[in-house]
Amino acid sequence: MKPTVHDIASRAGVSLATVDRVLNRRPGVSARTREKVDQAVVELGFVRDVAAANLAKGRTYPLTFLIPSNDNSFMRGLRLALDEARDRAGVERVAIRLVDVPAFDGPALAEALRDAAAEQPAGIAFVAVDAPEVAAAAANVIAAGIPLVTLVSDLSGSQRDHYAGIDNAAAGRTAASLLGRFAGGRQGKVAVLAGSMLVRDHRERYEAFASVMASDFSHLQLMPVLEGRDDPDVVERLVSEIFAIRNNIVALYSLGAGNRGLIRALQRRPEDRRPVVVAHELTETTRAALRSGLIDAVLNQDAGHEVRSAIRVLKAKADGLPVVADQERIRIDIFLKDNLP
Repeated sequence: MKPTVHDIASRAGVSLATVDRVLNRRPGVSARTREKVDQAVVELGFVRDVAAANLAKGRTYPLTFLIPSNDNSFMRGLRLALDEARDRAGVERVAIRLVDVPAFDGPALAEALRDAAAEQPAGIAFVAVDAPEVAAAAANVIAAGIPLVTLVSDLSGSQRDHYAGIDNAAAGRTAASLLGRFAGGRQGKVAVLAGSMLVRDHRERYEAFASVMASDFSHLQLMPVLEGRDDPDVVERLVSEIFAIRNNIVALYSLGAGNRGLIRALQRRPEDRRPVVVAHELTETTRAALRSGLIDAVLNQDAGHEVRSAIRVLKAKADGLPVVADQERIRIDIFLKDNLP
């Protein structure tokens, strides 16, 4: 016969209520008692059907997502993915709460994390700003026993349970390889456009990009990073200004968002003076630019996969279950005008 919760209670010398609290990772149990119950589970070979238990109890997982409030195509795609997840809420037994946070604002994000934790949700997912105050707030969320996932952009250190996003260093290396090859033997400058170097994904992309450019394409010189705050209007102004004062820009890497502004600036550039361009995220804007030849290649991450991954991980962590690493790996897609879906 399969062991039951009654067997666990008998082996550990505790009540059924205590076994239930330990199995469901609820507070109110001492570390010593929790250890006794866990040991009994191992000794008896007890395997719990968490999904069936939660379904029987009608459990719902309240999850909070903290998303930057800036207006760019990728963040709109992320919000659309969250809306789709809400449509599946009944099937997945989740209740998703979306909180807007000012973009690239460490103090505001830290405050939002504290406020979200005070509600004691089953888990929190957030787009990280890699700042000390955010790391401190994240550490407090973990200390409170609330599962925490970074989404799209990671946080330095270990103040989270999981990161749902691409390998940004690999993305930066890939961008450099594509850009250098597309530029051929042309000599000149390379413009780099980021949202903010305060976020780890942009910083990692740039550092890896710069390393490959220096080692493999040293005939191309990087210009100082332009920080466009992922705002199309700011991006358009910065790119237009740099085009106006530099005639030798042969390549441009847009490692953030705000590409609507980049496209407007490129369209005003004479065709014979346009640079080779590699950008991120396949949106309506970048798709059209690929087709027209304004952009040469786009590196893409699937926002829907990232949201679904975050939900799976938060639910697993809430239940004390392992995460399937291969299922949660977010791939980097490379699109040219020739292979657009």
